[in-house]
Amino acid sequence: MAIAKAEDYEIYSLSFQYGQRHSCEIQAAGKVAEKMGVKKHLVICLDFSGIGGSALTADIDVPKGREINMSEQNIPVTYVPARNTIFLSYALSWAEVLEADSIFIGVNAVDYSGYPDCRPEFITAFEQMANLATKAGVEGKFQIKIKTPLIKLTKAEIILKGITLGVDYGITHSCYDPAPGGAACGQCDSCLLRKKGFQKAGVPDPVLYI
Repeated sequence: MAIAKAEDYEIYSLSFQYGQRHSCEIQAAGKVAEKMGVKKHLVICLDFSGIGGSALTADIDVPKGREINMSEQNIPVTYVPARNTIFLSYALSWAEVLEADSIFIGVNAVDYSGYPDCRPEFITAFEQMANLATKAGVEGKFQIKIKTPLIKLTKAEIILKGITLGVDYGITHSCYDPAPGGAACGQCDSCLLRKKGFQKAGVPDPVLYI
């Protein structure tokens, strides 16, 4: 969002309440959107819990304290089936109504996540589909571009980039399994990657951990 703002885009931000374990990330997204001065922040309500298949939406334990292997080929249990495909489809629908030709998504393919819908080839395929599936694309009114400014950056590089753009990391949220009060667990994959990124960047992480 900060990168889009620095590039003089008018920002419409989109978040999803999709049956995940907590609402902390929605609250954090609202704070970030407000601080960034977005034109509108829309929260879409979905229910992935009936589908299941993920530790984020079903009664499956979130892995804690594991050694994250950057070359690991197995897709982690925190992967939510087809989540980014669905999220981007909603973003595409709103973009067409707004006549917005750019959709920004913060996927990253450098530091380990193991998610298939964070890969460059997925983004390329979705962009091609988007321009085949929309009235705007078929009529040649405008071409949709899926922008992924973080996709080739390490977590440390992302953190430092955000700092140069004035991002307040104290209001962000990364944890997969926070405490009831919202404190990050510090042991899930997302927390471990976040902490490692801040350490490598040489910057204190302002988020509260258990």
